Amino acid sequence: MPSYDYRCEADQQVYEVSHSMSQRLGTWGELCEMLGMTPGEIDPASKVTRLISGGGVVKSSALKNPEAPPCMTGGGCSGGGCGI
Repeated sequence: MPSYDYRCEADQQVYEVSHSMSQRLGTWGELCEMLGMTPGEIDPASKVTRLISGGGVVKSSALKNPEAPPCMTGGGCSGGGCGI
């Protein structure tokens, strides 16, 4: 399940939560529910904003074939259509 960063507009803090891609949180109360925490002194109706993130980064050492394809190293792809 992907994780997303949300900023609470009331306290400007950023919180990370995992949920399905189709789900979107809009309030502090919804975010607290997903995180399993109480809203505290912040109004549960306070707005939260989902932040844009850079996505996951995979180290080349984790791949089965860590070398770049020939087209990315100047060699050209066989058949001319690797899609990169």
